[in-house]
Amino acid sequence: MRKDKKKVVGEPMTDEQVAVFMSFRPREADESVDHYMLTRAYRGLRAHDFARFLEMFQAAGHDVNAVDAEGRTFLQSIVDHAQAEDYVAALEAAGASPAQA
Repeated sequence: MRKDKKKVVGEPMTDEQVAVFMSFRPREADESVDHYMLTRAYRGLRAHDFARFLEMFQAAGHDVNAVDAEGRTFLQSIVDHAQAEDYVAALEAAGASPAQA
């Protein structure tokens, strides 16, 4: 990292920064938009910001139980990830089902 660049770790995200993840869309036309947004938010947000994202996501009418091409809900996709416990809890609190709805 350049000396003039400040490394920012743990700085709080604004609602606008979290909401950016609502604008992501898949490249493939047959891919679920909702599942794609959940995936991008999971990969890009810390767990507490992901929980805030889920509130926005649902308020906009999106489905936390959207399925991927293999028919798995997003919760099913991440439940076995080593660092996903807080994300799984946020999804469950938002009403995500461990099985396809």
